[in-house]
Amino acid sequence: MNKEIAEKLLSAKKVVFVTGAGISQESGIPTFRGKDGLWRNYDAMKLATIDAFYDNPKLVWEWYNERRQNIFSSKPNPGHKAIAELENFLNVVVLTQNIDGLHQKAGSSKVLELHGSIVKIKCTVCDFKDEIFTEFTEFPPLCNCGNILRPDVVWFGEGLPQNVWQEAIIHANNCDVMIIAGTSLVVSPANTLPIYAKQNNAILIEVNPDETIMSSDMDFSLRSTSATALPELVSIFKK
Repeated sequence: MNKEIAEKLLSAKKVVFVTGAGISQESGIPTFRGKDGLWRNYDAMKLATIDAFYDNPKLVWEWYNERRQNIFSSKPNPGHKAIAELENFLNVVVLTQNIDGLHQKAGSSKVLELHGSIVKIKCTVCDFKDEIFTEFTEFPPLCNCGNILRPDVVWFGEGLPQNVWQEAIIHANNCDVMIIAGTSLVVSPANTLPIYAKQNNAILIEVNPDETIMSSDMDFSLRSTSATALPELVSIFKK
């Protein structure tokens, strides 16, 4: 890290984190596209699209219930905790593609869940929505109106909630530093957030063991896991 970047980090007032599955991997939650990623063992088109859901809602719900079990038993790792602790020193916002809620469990108070949440459900017909923190026992679960409930997450082919996305853009446009941790930056539109930040002359820092398609656009890259690198990185802002 050169002196100019270090000085900009020390003068930063607002830091935005863009996080993906990699930050939760060391909490025991599998990534999607990594060496042992979920999509290497499962067909995404049979589990994470609205067509797959209507074709076989029981199968999709059984898979999501397994994911719920995994996530409910997981705990925040040092990467999540470092981000939460930074709120004591700076204005921090987390824009996460994850649905596991580990940022909130770690103590982060400003979290936008771009792709929804594993605890949230909604009816496929009526306006019913709720948060369920226990496992389901019948598949698919039904709404009081008699129609099928679905996970309130963003599946392939679905758009992000516009209110959430517009707020994410505002934060990206108004940060001094954006730290992109644990995401391959291949999923749209979340992968455009660094572009918004760069247009505002924000410093872009990437934390990822591997190069990504946007590594060349970064001001600084840390080739390490989030759990290892983030505690060291955020310590810079505390000085």
